[in-house]
Amino acid sequence: MTSSILDSKIFSPLFHSQAMQSVFNDEARVKAFLDTEAALARAQAKLGMIPADAARQIDDAAGTVEIDMDRLAHDTGTVGYPILGLVRQLAAAAGKEAGGYVHWGATTQDIMDTASVLQIRDGLALIDQDLKRVENALAVLASEHRNTVMAGRTHLQHALPVTFGYKAAIWLDSMRRARARLEDMRPRVLNAQLWGAAGTLASIGDKAEHLTEAVANELDLFTPIAPWHAARDGFAEVGCNLALMTGSLSKIAFDVMIMCMDEISETAEPFVKDRGASSTMPQKRNPISCEVIRGCNLGVAKAASLLMDAQEADFERATGPWHAEWIALPQVFVLAHCALSQAVFLLEGLEVFPDKMARNLNISKGLIVAESAMMALAPHVGRQAAHDIVYEACREAQANDESLFDALSQREDVTRHMDQVTLKQVLSPSSYLGLSQHIVDKVLAS
Repeated sequence: MTSSILDSKIFSPLFHSQAMQSVFNDEARVKAFLDTEAALARAQAKLGMIPADAARQIDDAAGTVEIDMDRLAHDTGTVGYPILGLVRQLAAAAGKEAGGYVHWGATTQDIMDTASVLQIRDGLALIDQDLKRVENALAVLASEHRNTVMAGRTHLQHALPVTFGYKAAIWLDSMRRARARLEDMRPRVLNAQLWGAAGTLASIGDKAEHLTEAVANELDLFTPIAPWHAARDGFAEVGCNLALMTGSLSKIAFDVMIMCMDEISETAEPFVKDRGASSTMPQKRNPISCEVIRGCNLGVAKAASLLMDAQEADFERATGPWHAEWIALPQVFVLAHCALSQAVFLLEGLEVFPDKMARNLNISKGLIVAESAMMALAPHVGRQAAHDIVYEACREAQANDESLFDALSQREDVTRHMDQVTLKQVLSPSSYLGLSQHIVDKVLAS
């Protein structure tokens, strides 16, 4: 039986990433513990701290031992941490003599933190793969629709003409920033932890200053200059950057959802039979991927908040906030990858309807380019006077259900400065796109 949506078989196609789940499940967690213990033994042997034969046996045992998970669970429930029970089983597998050197001079949090970093590294690799797919999909949309004119909207109302490629380019730019943040944080986050009971490595002796670096080298991690047992900003940064990423995905999803509305119908999610169907309304095609992305984003944000709260770690070892990380880290990664996977599906197959965009662009009968008329008139009468003239013309057009062109054409304070050919050109949405296409080109070239 499962109670978490992350483990639910029913919801697994929506809120479950099997690939990310395999990075953070019990089997992966235990493997990371064992990999860390093996790296510790190898590093200590190279520094002459433990016998080389013992390190080899520990390394072999870590790669072959069949951990009794029920026994480990029992020990964890009793002790409060999984490492003591794991060390007992690993030591037994390594043999009596070599087993005496397992976990030499280390502390539980050294092993658990370093194992978590290994999981974070693997999780970031999965995130990066799908982030690249999202970026590629957005680059295709930006390129293909560079010149597809549509209504730009502010406060959910028509503002000025833009292109759909311009929207996609802005989405793309935000996702590139998300990937840059995740890449930039690696030296701050992917650090080994090997400092002993209170962070001083007093148990190791005269070569203690070399041990953390040696363990980091064995695992291809970065070497911190000081212990971070009770300085948890690294894990908080992971959560925050993943939340920023899913927040950007959620913005895209929200935009697409609104554009999927029947009243707008400018986009649609990829068609899959029965996807988004209603149990009672046969016509329904709900934007399911967008909804899941937004739901995942909320979950990631809450898990990131928990990681932020866990920074309140007291003295040299926390009395409880550390445990909150065990809850939050898997959630933040699984839900973030779920959101990304849904975004890949959504954006690689997004249906775009330029004809509907053109139709919607014209529903205001030219009002969307009122600023263009104002700016064309301003050199003749001044900006404020031009604003007032066009403002009155907009109200007249709305009251009479006519186009802005018709309203302006009837005003002598306009026609004395612009003939009808010029006015038509001024009121053409495609002639008032500003830097829309230029921004697409700059983002694609960056």
